[in-house]
Amino acid sequence: MAAKVATRLPAETLSLWKREQARLKALVVDRDTEAWQRDPAFSGLQRVGGVDVSFVKGDSVGACASLVVLSYPELEVVYEDCRMVSLTAPYVSGFLAFREVFFMVDAVRRLREKEPHLVPQVLFVDGNGVLHHRGFGVACHLGVLTDLPCVGVAKKLLQVDGLENSALHKEKIRLLRAGGDSFPLMGGSGTVLGMADIRSRGYIRRTLGIGGAPAPGRERSRKAPRPRACPEGVSEELAGKDRPPEARSQGPRTHQRAPGPDAQGQG
Repeated sequence: MAAKVATRLPAETLSLWKREQARLKALVVDRDTEAWQRDPAFSGLQRVGGVDVSFVKGDSVGACASLVVLSYPELEVVYEDCRMVSLTAPYVSGFLAFREVFFMVDAVRRLREKEPHLVPQVLFVDGNGVLHHRGFGVACHLGVLTDLPCVGVAKKLLQVDGLENSALHKEKIRLLRAGGDSFPLMGGSGTVLGMADIRSRGYIRRTLGIGGAPAPGRERSRKAPRPRACPEGVSEELAGKDRPPEARSQGPRTHQRAPGPDAQGQG
């Protein structure tokens, strides 16, 4: 698809983007700063959000930028902002934020202006965080620009810092059985860059009815309402996901204020 085609940019543009990533990376806070983040039960966490930019199939410019906020632990949608946008920057591997993050920032700004009491305490971002070639993926970028804790969530393992999608890695995934099971993604440097949790995809299938039947032996949970993927007049089929490779790579929970490990979704 056109949205996945990487573009070769002038060397000076890439150099500028690298310098900007390095400048913002220095502002990342890689520790828990809020009480609820240190509580295993997340006591005090009341609002969680998710942001994403979905491409229109066959169109390298048109996209749908979405921000959804849910109550926690009820997980009921309390706010939704979906807008069609025109992408101005090309996709370049390792620089996804320069293509998408500013639309996400705009969505957060609108929320703060319209419903400040609904601003999420944590944002889940479709992309990588510190698990990135330069340790500063789109989740980190968004966290710094919005001053919100962000969690990078992606589908495939980005093989950096010695991480490999090896037989051992696949065996660890196979051994994940119960909800909450996970294992750390530790790089060769000794840094935990993320977590893998195979159950997340099963939970999505059970609660939203996506992608087949629930896991054997587990009762299907109550079906939750599914937010629209884009504004009225644009079908989900037209706005189907066609994400660049980086956005499908493993990303840890990383943000400006309180980053930490993240969950790896499979598939």
